[in-house]
Order: sequence, then C-alpha cells, then structure tokens
Amino acid sequence: MEMIIGGKKVTKPKMIKVYNPFNGEIVGEVPEAEVSDVKVAIELAEEGKKAMKELPLHKRAEILFNTGLLLEKNEHKITDILVKEVGKTVNEAKSEVLRTADLFKYASEEAKRIHGETLPFSSVTGSENKRGAYILEPVGIVGAITPFNVPLSLAAHKVAPAIAAGNAIVLKPATQTPLNTLMLGELLLEAGMPQKALSVLTGHGSTVGNAIVEDPRIRFLSFTGSAETGKNIAKNAGIKKIGLELGSNAPLIVMDSANIDKAVKATVSGGFSVAGQICISVQRVFVHEKVYEIFIDKLVKKVKEIIFGDPTKEETIMGPVIDEQNAIRIIDWIKEAESKGGKILTGGKRNYTLVEPTVIIDVPLDCKIMQNELFGPAVALRKVKNLDEAINLANQSVYGLQAGIFTKNIFEAFRAAQEIETGGVMINEGPRYRADFMPYGGYKMSGIGREGIRYAIEEMSEIKVICFDIEG
Repeated sequence: MEMIIGGKKVTKPKMIKVYNPFNGEIVGEVPEAEVSDVKVAIELAEEGKKAMKELPLHKRAEILFNTGLLLEKNEHKITDILVKEVGKTVNEAKSEVLRTADLFKYASEEAKRIHGETLPFSSVTGSENKRGAYILEPVGIVGAITPFNVPLSLAAHKVAPAIAAGNAIVLKPATQTPLNTLMLGELLLEAGMPQKALSVLTGHGSTVGNAIVEDPRIRFLSFTGSAETGKNIAKNAGIKKIGLELGSNAPLIVMDSANIDKAVKATVSGGFSVAGQICISVQRVFVHEKVYEIFIDKLVKKVKEIIFGDPTKEETIMGPVIDEQNAIRIIDWIKEAESKGGKILTGGKRNYTLVEPTVIIDVPLDCKIMQNELFGPAVALRKVKNLDEAINLANQSVYGLQAGIFTKNIFEAFRAAQEIETGGVMINEGPRYRADFMPYGGYKMSGIGREGIRYAIEEMSEIKVICFDIEG
C-alpha cells in the first residue's frame, strides 16, 4: 500500500514488509518514509490547518459521521486486514471495526457541542464595564503515533477528536500494523477530509516518529505506547501540548463477598482478549483468602476452555502475540515467576508466537510480571487477608491506568475507588472495561492527559479569552 502525504498517495524506493504474526507470511508492504517526508507532510498541514479551522462544526461532524458509515461498509475488508497483520481473531477484529465506526459517529455528535463559556469580569473590582467569554480554537496540527495492539480504534481516538476540534493531522501507525491505518486514511479522504490536512506516514519510530515529536509546528502530540518511549517523547517534544498513554499492569481485587463467577469471567475476558496485549489487560489478581481456592478452581477451568490458535477460524478465541521476540519475553517472565516460587496451574509454553493462556499463583512481588507490563496472555494471582492489603499491593506499581474490584460491600467499593491510585476504578467489573466516551488515562507512569472524545477535543484545543469594555 502507499502512504498518504497531504491527501496524496506516495510510494518510496524502500519498502517495509508487514508480516502475519501467526504464520510469518508477508501480508503487505508499505513505504519507508524519511525525515524529508515528515517535513513535507507538516508543510502541507500548515495549509491544511487553515482549511480545517474554517470548516463549520456541522461540516466537521459530517466528515466524522461519513467516516463511520464507510467503516461499516468496508467492515469485511478491514476485519481481514486486522486478522492478518495484528493476529486478532475474526471476532476481535470485527468488533474493533464496528467499535471504531461508532467512535467516529459519537465524535460527530461531540463536534456540534464545542463551546466556551461567559466569564464574570464584573466580579473583579474595577472591571464593572467588562464583558466577555472564552472560546475554543484548534491547536493547528495534531501529531499522532499509534501502537500495534488496537491500531484502528486507537488511531480513531486521536484522529476523530482532532477533526472535531478543527485540526490537521499527521499520523504515524505502528511499523508492524500500518495497513488498517492507511485504509482509514483513505476512508477519511473519501468522507470529505481536506486533503492537505491529512497525512499517514509509514516508517520507523526512530526516524518518522522522532521527526514528528521534535517539530515545533506540531502543537499537540498524542502517543500510545511504552513508558520508555513516552519518557523520550517528553524529553524531546519541546514546548507543545502532549498526551501520553503509556500502559499499565492492571490490578483486579476479588473480595470474599464477590460474585465469583462474574469475577472469573472478567479475569478471563480481561486477561486473554487480544492475547493479553491491551494496556488495561488484567495482569495482577489479588484474591481474598476465604475465596482464593474456589476462585482458582473456577478460573483455571475457564482458562483451559480457551481455544487458541489460527485467528482466521471462527471458533478461535485467542490468537498469537505480535511477534516471536515478544513471545519469548513473555515466557521468560512466566518462568522467572515460577523459579522464584510461583506455581503454573495451566499454560506456560509457546509454539512460535502462540503463547498458551497461563495462570500462575502465589507469585512473589519482586517478579517482572508483578512489577512491569507483561502485554501477554497470563494472569498472576496472590492471596490477601483483607482490603487494606489488596489496595496496598494494587498501589505497589509505577503504573496507574485502571483497576477493578469485585465486592458486594458498598463500603469496600467506595474505599477502593477512593484509595486505589489509578485513572479509573471499575466496581464489579474488570479493569479491561472502557467506554469510548469516558475520560481515559492514568496516574504515575501510565501517562499524561486523557483520551475520550470530549476530553481529547479539549486537549486538542486552545482557550482564547475575548473581553469587551462596554463603556462608551
């Protein structure tokens, strides 16, 4: 496929191969962009941002809504692309396409609700004759760098609010999974996006990504990815607004009053969907000692029922991880936990990129799986005596994106919501839950800022104060 620079398709002499994670087959090729391509894209975006700012809100809403319709129309084709380049199962891929379509439609509604508010100047002594308000204006150019795991929806979480706010966009998808994002770019143009206001650049983060990060003409930078890369972005971005979503090792607490079956279901769906490659995948599970054994028995039974393998087959529940390098790392982390005293109850092996759904119990706190982001299909369990211990363990992390707790005790629920240090606390739901309209982001090393259409629109806008003196 060709990349998009200022609304035009562009190819390059050097191409990057895109591989199927399941079988290693080549599923496509994309151009390897250079720093000069980034500069051209931003130069065109400088013109495109003027066209975007002039678009009335209803026109922006129309582009967004039409994009949603086009995603639905092309669902089969994009689903096939996601299965092949990401390794998602057919059902996971289809759900992502339809979710992304809904996301654009919701953004079209929010585009009509962008407004400021009046300011009470006369409340200040000496300003009795002042009247005014603040309004929201687009920042100009939004740079977006997206990950491999949920590439279509996470691109939409950056692109849709940027359009709603009236910005031009320079978008770089993950090197492993660019095909779906290039197709999204084509659909945006078909939906009416001003050409110079959209570029989708394919290439390596060390060249394309860094050039986007460092260019001062990018006024808002949105990145989803690793904490280490996020640190480098924060150092190199210069004076611009940034939004960083940097992952987690999400905790789930199961108290003795919990609905165990529901908690098990949330652990399975939250820990093993997309092979555990979600920022808010269930990773650490802290279970009250009174229900520890029954929870383990029910969980292991359900995990053993997961059909994993070829993602093109309808019956497959879990597919591969993104590449063999990550599969090896995931197994190494599991084996480290076992070597330090953890017990593997199911899983713990791999075949190329297929990592078995794994449950490991009694995991020591100094293991990598308890401290870092696994991004793989395994959950680590520990027994706790009470809620105080569970909250303390949940907070023993450099991350703080989302957490979950299962309890029927209202006082426990409120305490957890108040004391757990994360951007979201789900009560009687796993940390994997996310509604696309809600503010989404984290504490500590989980990042800066919030996604969610309305909240991202605000971050991708500038506040301008307008003040009148009404005296003669």
